[in-house]
Amino acid sequence: QVQLVESGGGLVQPGGSLRLSCAASGIIFRIYAMGWYRQAPGKQRELVAVIFSGGVTNYADSVKGRFTISRDNAKNTVYLQMNSLKPEDTAVYYCNVAPGSTGGYVSWGQGTQVTVSS
Repeated sequence: QVQLVESGGGLVQPGGSLRLSCAASGIIFRIYAMGWYRQAPGKQRELVAVIFSGGVTNYADSVKGRFTISRDNAKNTVYLQMNSLKPEDTAVYYCNVAPGSTGGYVSWGQGTQVTVSS
């Protein structure tokens, strides 16, 4: 059974930092490109960052230069380091396999809430 467990969210002031983690089980983690997604209230879920199995990364323009995605295949975990946070980064953050992955998305986890506010 596939399980994705996100953690690390919280309340932070503008300009602050957070590090999100996503622990995966039930999949051969190392072969998948993994992504971080977010969904703000009243908006559709959007892709924030992707890391391929070989370590290549891509970012949405809105987070480029501020967010860094990384992975530890030994721990089946993907991370999102978020710096210089802005109020518009407020959302529930999820991880999942990258778009277009064989078999499609796996079951979504509960996500982790990130709130950027003074």
